Amino acid sequence: MASSSSLLCLSLLSLLLSNFCLAQIEQVPLGIQSGQRQRQKQQRWQTQCQFERLNARQPNRRVESEAGVSEYWDIQGQEDDELQCAGVEVARHTIQQRGLLLPSFLNAPIIFYVLQGMHAFIIYSRGIHGAVIPGCPETFGRGSSQQYRGYLSQGSEEQHQKVREIQAGDIVALPAGVASWVYNNGGSPLVLISFVDVGNQANQLDQFTRRFHLGGNPQREQRSEQQVRVQRQSRREERSLLRLQNPNGNIFSGFDVRLLAESFKIDTELARRLQNRDDRRERIVRVREDLSIITPARIEEEERRRYGGYEGSYGEYYNGLEETFCTLRLRHNIDHPSQADIFNPRGGRVTTVNSFNLPILRFLQLTAKRAVLYKNALLAPHYSPNSHNVLYVTRGSGRVQVSDDFGRNVFDGELQEGQVFVVPQNHAVVQQASSRGFEWISVKTNENAINQPLAGRISAIRAMPEDVLANAFRISREQARRLKYNRDEVSVFTPSSQQGGLE
Repeated sequence: MASSSSLLCLSLLSLLLSNFCLAQIEQVPLGIQSGQRQRQKQQRWQTQCQFERLNARQPNRRVESEAGVSEYWDIQGQEDDELQCAGVEVARHTIQQRGLLLPSFLNAPIIFYVLQGMHAFIIYSRGIHGAVIPGCPETFGRGSSQQYRGYLSQGSEEQHQKVREIQAGDIVALPAGVASWVYNNGGSPLVLISFVDVGNQANQLDQFTRRFHLGGNPQREQRSEQQVRVQRQSRREERSLLRLQNPNGNIFSGFDVRLLAESFKIDTELARRLQNRDDRRERIVRVREDLSIITPARIEEEERRRYGGYEGSYGEYYNGLEETFCTLRLRHNIDHPSQADIFNPRGGRVTTVNSFNLPILRFLQLTAKRAVLYKNALLAPHYSPNSHNVLYVTRGSGRVQVSDDFGRNVFDGELQEGQVFVVPQNHAVVQQASSRGFEWISVKTNENAINQPLAGRISAIRAMPEDVLANAFRISREQARRLKYNRDEVSVFTPSSQQGGLE
């Protein structure tokens, strides 16, 4: 009888625990509970990658704000639009000192890279980033003066979600629908390069970057954005768009003032202030006094530990339970030389951040890559079997050649600092630095993007038998052997003595 009672109790406990776990899983935001099987079923927006030539792109849109400038590489909707092929749009935000990029959220995942200042005497650009993750608690507050520092009065009970200090070299990954803001608390301009993956399955609207603003009144930006959309529509759809009202500002502008007042339990005057009808500062505003934000007191110590060894390189040891979605790391420094995956002291380095060292990228289905080539160095000819590659040149210049499936040269030119370039899936590309070096940041449209070199120690050519190469290229075995083994570096090549640079 006692054993039957114990068994009944255990059964009831198991039932309760399973119901509790299911309830918790249903509350996890952004569909993480879908699991690996559903992720395998996810498909990107169907795009057409039909073009005769690739092009290096300059921004097609520029909007000035009170405390900075925003520039955009939009999908133009043309047949030869490489960004439409990749399903990625790019933006560059230059935030002046004490500038605040106002809170907004997007319809697609985003990765942004913190670029250093544009002048030689600027060493680091720093800032503060905040992300509002749906369903997650406010974990920063004044509860313990030993653990937190802030600039608020002692009597304040301020609480908010976690904020992070960012610096040059950091990448920050954000899922669709996560509202975020950035404040420049450094002494130099803070430059952010943003890659928005509008082709991601998380975007269920269309192949536009749709920015939903939680503050300000960015009507100039919205008007320019609407013009881009109109240009992409057919004539019938264009007439329909032209009949739409002019942009109205942030999302609170679409609500009745009385309903806003009732929702927040405030007076109507304050509700009108939420709509910011008369605000002309656009997206980046200047903060008049120091921003009062609660940040961790030991953040400098955490920064020092981050590069202290294997554990520091990947944050902490995780077994899959401690790191819930609310505590997932959103930031990873991709610039530190000690983090390089491939390093050649005379050629340069390549660093990759994917779902293995930044787990949130598993849900975003993206990979980030940082490449630094020294003077005249060469990155081996290679291709990406499972992703498009969208890159932004951060410094220097370099010659780039791309070959398509018909063996045609679809690009042969020099990429300059500040340009955006797309290498479509499976297209072979080779890159060589000029005498000024060549550096870029890129985003690939797969959580674990694969890179297959065509030359070097781990190349496709080296993996083939000598007789196969000899017959494929009508060469001798000795020539096939030289083809396989003459270049013993991995993928970052030192320029040979007989080969000059670009300049």
